[in-house]
Amino acid sequence: MAGTTPNLYSFPDVDALAKQLRKYVIHCQNAAINRHDSFRVAVSGGSLPNTLAKALLAPSNGTPEDTVQFPKWDVFFADERAVPLDHPDSNYKLLKDELLDKIPADQGKPKVHTIDPNHANDDDPQELADLYQEELMRSFAAKDSVKLPVFDLIMLGCGPDGHTCSLFPDHELLRENASWVAAVSDSPKPPPKRITLTLPVVTHALNISFVATGSGKKDVLKRIFDSEEGRHLPSGLVNVGGGDKVSWFTDRPAVDGVSYPRRGSL
Repeated sequence: MAGTTPNLYSFPDVDALAKQLRKYVIHCQNAAINRHDSFRVAVSGGSLPNTLAKALLAPSNGTPEDTVQFPKWDVFFADERAVPLDHPDSNYKLLKDELLDKIPADQGKPKVHTIDPNHANDDDPQELADLYQEELMRSFAAKDSVKLPVFDLIMLGCGPDGHTCSLFPDHELLRENASWVAAVSDSPKPPPKRITLTLPVVTHALNISFVATGSGKKDVLKRIFDSEEGRHLPSGLVNVGGGDKVSWFTDRPAVDGVSYPRRGSL
């Protein structure tokens, strides 16, 4: 999106970040429900589920602007590891343990779209990727009728190397533009076998958020926001492709030394 730039929000600590993240997610949720009576969101793993739980499980003040409508949610995974659903490396298990199992019964539950566990141990993760693409087509549209699915929100993390989803620096998958879901057999960080949404699917979402916290992220965020080279890292490519649809939620240590202009609140 030429002429538009991502929004970089910075907060004193993770608690303050979570409060603003809650406001942002519910705003995206309410707009989506008004459009098509559901909220289609994709999430990553890492530290994101913990921060998301802190945001979404906080008590509501009872207003529509502060009410999470979990039964309207369709939850997908921006990437997933080719492991059983109860495996410690599973992003689904992480989200389940941190958030899904802790949602009070009276709030209802989201519909969660997992990988097909029958193919989690396949030698080649391509079938797993193909089946997850079919899952997307059942929820969005057939691939021959729309070029790309349109998520209401995709929530991402950023690794110290600038990777996001399971899209890694200099990997050939960064050039993939035909598939919605791609297989990864050679992830530079374990486990090696994964599936991931492709870059065009990520940047086609209506809203895209990153959550990055801690001083361990300051070097890569400085590269992404303050250097030309950083624009070519996977997270930087999301910034370039998504423009002002992209919002970064960070704490102060994560952006220490970053000169890119930041905002304090939504």
